[in-house]
Amino acid sequence: MTVMTDGAVAGSGGRGNEPRIQPPVQRSGGGEPETSEGLKAFGEVVKAFRRRAGLTQEALAPKVLYSPETVASIEQGRRFPPHAFVERAEEVLDAFGAIRGAARHLSRKPGLAKWFQQWAQLEEDAISLYTYECRLVPGLLQTEAYARTLFANQLPPLDDDRIEVQWAARADRQRLLRERPNTAFSFILEEHLFLRRTGGPDVTRELIDHVLEIAELRNVEVQVMPLVRGAHAGLAGPVQLLETPDHRWFAYNETQRGGLFVSDPKELSVLQMRYARMRSQALPLEDSVSLLQRMRGAQ
Repeated sequence: MTVMTDGAVAGSGGRGNEPRIQPPVQRSGGGEPETSEGLKAFGEVVKAFRRRAGLTQEALAPKVLYSPETVASIEQGRRFPPHAFVERAEEVLDAFGAIRGAARHLSRKPGLAKWFQQWAQLEEDAISLYTYECRLVPGLLQTEAYARTLFANQLPPLDDDRIEVQWAARADRQRLLRERPNTAFSFILEEHLFLRRTGGPDVTRELIDHVLEIAELRNVEVQVMPLVRGAHAGLAGPVQLLETPDHRWFAYNETQRGGLFVSDPKELSVLQMRYARMRSQALPLEDSVSLLQRMRGAQ
């Protein structure tokens, strides 16, 4: 088990023999995501070839099938370029392989906290991804309005550019739900996440509509843990479980100031057991959808 946090490590279920833990990784600037110099350099390459082609951002946008705002964000180094953008820009701008080559040197994803990036990389190829949350709606299910409400209330406060970078990274992750139809996604969400009305009734109504839409995908299961259930197997806190194409399992537990990456088979067995129990304790799929629909009408 590897720890990627600069804070205290949360308890691991009260087991007598604790796994060996690596020293915490220290981070600067509060550990928040930063716009990388590599992204800025990539943006300058795109801008140079766009100008060479005599195109404005507005003219390039439809040719690469992205909005002018997205083109501007990429050129300014505020957004990680999607693979499709790189390939289309390379072809449209006849860039001699320069844009594709520059993209290969983008080694990390801005907008994601450093401690989360190893997990985010595994998400890209996962064949199963299970998430239980009791604090907030998971990033993969968030709407832009809900996410921006969370960003706006972070402490220390984030500036506008950092908020844009973080939302772009979150939106980019969400493509996995639709682009990986053979990946099984399971979400168990506490009912109180929607009762809190983060962002107000309108934001909550839009959020519930979005979650219901995602729940219609064949590869996604959304279950609600009812508020009235006195106890369940997830009371120790949120957890994510992931299966790789070679059938290895990993887990990730996030704290306020860091993340705990779990690879110890014994620890994984405990977390898998707890998640399996929670699936039986949460409302069935149809009942979860019905509850969300009723909650949506009450907003």
